[in-house]
Amino acid sequence: MDELIETLKTRIIESLNLDPSVRGRIDPAAPLFGAGLGLDSIDALELVVMLEKHFQIRITNIEAGREAFASVNALAEFIRKKRGSDCANM
Repeated sequence: MDELIETLKTRIIESLNLDPSVRGRIDPAAPLFGAGLGLDSIDALELVVMLEKHFQIRITNIEAGREAFASVNALAEFIRKKRGSDCANM
């Protein structure tokens, strides 16, 4: 199992104050917004803060944010690209 994916699930739950039981229902390939996890624009801001705080990564434009927040898998790939291979198995 991918440690970065699991770390992201934990950070998302903590950052958005979700019930921990949601963890098992987070499909890494499902959309984070809309029909997937059902997040909204306020949640997006919290996720941006989480990325800066825990991964020292800033999202500098809307397109990068849309791509990064497409799913947990996309977010993990975004982090890997920004940080390099040193976090491939966080």
